[in-house]
Formats: sequence, structure tokens, C-alpha cells
Amino acid sequence: MKVSLFSRYTCFTLCLLITLVSLFYLSRIEGMWIVTLIFGALSLLGCWDVVQKRHSICRNYPVIGRIRFLIEFIRPELRQYLLEEDNEELPFSRTQRTLVYRRAKNEMGEKPFGTLLDVYQTGYECIGHSMQPVPVSDPESFRVEIGGPDCQQPYSASVFNISAMSFGALSANAIRALNKGASMGNFYHDTGEGSISRYHREHGGDLVWELGSGYFGCRTENGEFDPVQFARQAKSSQVKMIEIKLSQGAKPGHGGILPGKKVDAEIAATRGVPQGVDCISPASHSAFSNPREMMHFIAKLRELSGGKPVGFKLCIGHPWEFVAIAKAMLETKILPDFIVVDGKEGGTGAAPLELSNYMGMPLREGLLFVHNTLTGCNLRNKIKIGASGKMISAFDIASVMALGADWVNSARGFMFAVGCIQSQSCHTNRCPTGVATQDSLRQKALVVPDKAERVYHFHQNTVKALAEMLAAAGVSRPEQLTSHHMLRRITSTEIKVYADIYYYLEPGALLKDKIESDFYSRMWRMATSSSFDAQLIALAS
Repeated sequence: MKVSLFSRYTCFTLCLLITLVSLFYLSRIEGMWIVTLIFGALSLLGCWDVVQKRHSICRNYPVIGRIRFLIEFIRPELRQYLLEEDNEELPFSRTQRTLVYRRAKNEMGEKPFGTLLDVYQTGYECIGHSMQPVPVSDPESFRVEIGGPDCQQPYSASVFNISAMSFGALSANAIRALNKGASMGNFYHDTGEGSISRYHREHGGDLVWELGSGYFGCRTENGEFDPVQFARQAKSSQVKMIEIKLSQGAKPGHGGILPGKKVDAEIAATRGVPQGVDCISPASHSAFSNPREMMHFIAKLRELSGGKPVGFKLCIGHPWEFVAIAKAMLETKILPDFIVVDGKEGGTGAAPLELSNYMGMPLREGLLFVHNTLTGCNLRNKIKIGASGKMISAFDIASVMALGADWVNSARGFMFAVGCIQSQSCHTNRCPTGVATQDSLRQKALVVPDKAERVYHFHQNTVKALAEMLAAAGVSRPEQLTSHHMLRRITSTEIKVYADIYYYLEPGALLKDKIESDFYSRMWRMATSSSFDAQLIALAS
């Protein structure tokens, strides 16, 4: 017992002894006051550790027990800079981050001495090359025309754009840099659900206005949708499309709250909410309650915006809910101009751990399901599909376009471009690079002209790399990519093309009397355009 007590209190005892000795020699040795100050402070800390009741480890190990908290505090940095392997994705590997940084700085992206990837590992993916490569196309021509039959102002979007990130989540300087970069590169910048701030407007870059359940920027005092305010903002020449956010990858099916202490005058004015009051995003929309009402809401937004493309973003959850939306499209004859599929692997802000890890469908499965459902309803050629969720490289873009996407959005890729170092402190307001903070001093470190150049170069060099990959595969444009071009290792001895891995519906397959796929047949029976709920009879069968 004595030995145990002595070993546990050794550090504390030494601090006390050194403090007493230094006090004895304080007037005799020059500079001894420094030693007295340091060990005196440690002794006081040890005394507090012994009597405090919050941390057991500190009561048992005064002073030295604090080392555990210090190491725990700097553990992410130690792991990221010293221990992490180059291809260890947590959530983005050093190799992935380095790729973005180099492209953003317009540096060479060549890799000497071969790949670091294990090409014999199950899950490895690649794109097949052609024995007759074609000339590399102009990457600036890689654009997608978005706008259906009812759209009066179609928009030509780049195949690679900035995904939804709100002012409030990101700093003013980060928004400025992103939008200026988008303006320079002729691609769009999604506002996120926090509405259009004055920083989005400074440089005139194309905007996609994301409309969340809080209707920020177009809401009444009680949080309902305000058509007058919406029309006023939506008709701005800078706003190119309207995107209704149904759910997002990081926390699908979950609302949000911005604490009142963070709702300063600027955020309050941008969102149209009271200053200093909790800003709440409900989990669901109040403007519609079923798929049919949702279609009519889309038509209303299209009319109020002057005929601009209107679509929605979602992370797929219950499959029958999206099938219900497709049925509502067929019955009302109202179609969205586009759908953005967000994967559960997406997410830039903070989210509950269980939702981030276990809620929602990953991007590829969600994207293929949306593509198949629209194809099966003979609607795919009338509606464009975007994809978002951990997209940063040309191969990432190619892999989802081969599955059915028309274009790709990236959030964290562009965060890296403006200086994010993946410190994972976005929710603390202490972002070390000034990207995800409202601290005025911290965000001054982010120099807008320099970071805007990096945003521009990251986009340009990524799309250029896509053009080179396509040419090597024997195709000149992204829309020519098919599931036959992409390969995945299934076992240590077998590789298959996507076409042999994924199931694809034939056009009109869901409109036939007999649906061949058991899964899609069951989803079709469960879905009804009058409700997001599943039909219980079909569910039981």
C-alpha cells in the first residue's frame, strides 16, 4: 500500500520538494524565481487534483495524470502528421489531401516510382484504357445543360462544382474565396441552407440557392415559407438554380440548431432570424407533407424564380419514399429539373456520431437506385442527376458518372483547396486555418485572393485530369462513360466491370404489368404518391 501510494504521488511530491528547496534558495541564486514559479504552480495543481472530484485519474495521480489529457488533446495531430499511413482514409488520406493541395497550388501532380495502392486488394478500382486512345478534349467543354421542358432559364453547369456549405458553418473569407474561385473557373457555388450572404455576392460567381427546411432567406417570422421574399432573391441574375434540401449525407433525417450565441447580427440578417436566438432547422419541410405536394411546391418555386431550374437534394433512406416521389412525378406531370444524390459519406459540419456512421445510404448505391428508378419510369432523359459525397479526384468523378451521374459536387475537396488541414475542429469555432470559424481574428489568416486562385486551379486541374483519363479510356466526353468502362477487384483473382456487378433496370421497366426485379417490384407496391409512408399491405406481402 505504501509503495503504491508513493508511486502514485511521486511526481506531486517532487514538485512540492523542489518548490520548498527553490524557496530556500530564492534570494541566494539569481533566476531561482522561475523554478519557484513553475514548480509552485505544479504543486498548486497537484493540491487541486487531490481534492477535485471530476477526474479519478487526477485524484490518484496528481500532476502527472494531466499528461493523459494533454496527449489526448494533441492525439489527432500526432496521428495525422506522424503515425498515419499515406493511404489511410480518416476520413481523407494524406495522399488524397496532398493531391488537392498540389493541384490547388498548380504544382505538378506526377507520381514517381509507381502506385502506393495495393492493386491486388479486394475493392481496388480502376478505369479500363483503350488500345485506341482519342485526343484529349477541351475540359472547359465538359458542361451539363440542366433544365426540363418547363424550365425557361436552363443552366449550363460544369461537371465539377462546389457542394453545399453555409455561411455560418464557413467563415466570410472562405465564402469569398470559394465564390471568387467559382467565378474565375465558370463553375457553380452551392450556398448551403444558410441562405445567400453578402459574401456570396461580392465576386459574382454562379450560385445554386439551397432551400432547407428552415427556409432561411425567405421565411416568415414563424418559420414558414415566404413566397415574396423567395421571389425577390431567386430572380437575382447570380442565382442560377434552386435546390430543395430534403436531407444531407452527414445527418440524414435530422434537423439542426445554431445556438443563439453564434447567431450574430450578420448571420441573423442573412438567414432572416432574430439575433441571439437559437436558429432551428426542422427535420422536415412545412411547405409540403407528401410527394404530390412536393411536386406542386417545385412548380411554385420554378414560377416564382422566373423559370429557373428547380430540383432537390437527398440522401436515400427508405427506398419506397423516393419511388413515391417518382410516382408523384408521373401523376402530376410535374418534374424537377435535377436531383442531387448525397452519400452518407458526405458531410462538412458536425453531426451526431450514430447518424454520421449508421444513417443513410452510401453514394454509389443511392445514386444507382435513383438512376434506376427514373429509368424504370421513363423519366431519366428528362431529369439530370448530380452526385456528392467524398469526391475530390478525377477518378472519383469518373466512377460515379459511369454509374449514372451527370455531374459531381465536392465540399471537403474545395475546403482543402482554401486551406483546410482536416483538424476536425469545424464545430468548435477554433478552426486553425480560418475556414470553418466565425472568429474574426482566425479567419483573417485566410487571404481571399490567394485562396481563390487555389480554388480555381483545383477545379481546372481536376477537370483536366478527367479529360486525360477519358481520352486514355477511348472516350472524348464524360457522358460517354458507361458501367463497362469501370472495373473493381472482387477477389484476389477476379476483376469485374461495373456492368456485371450492379443491376440496371431497362427503360420503362417499372411501368410494365410485371416488374422482373423482386426488390423494385416490392418498392413499387409499397410506394404511394399521396404519402411518404409505406403501404402496409404491400409491406406485409
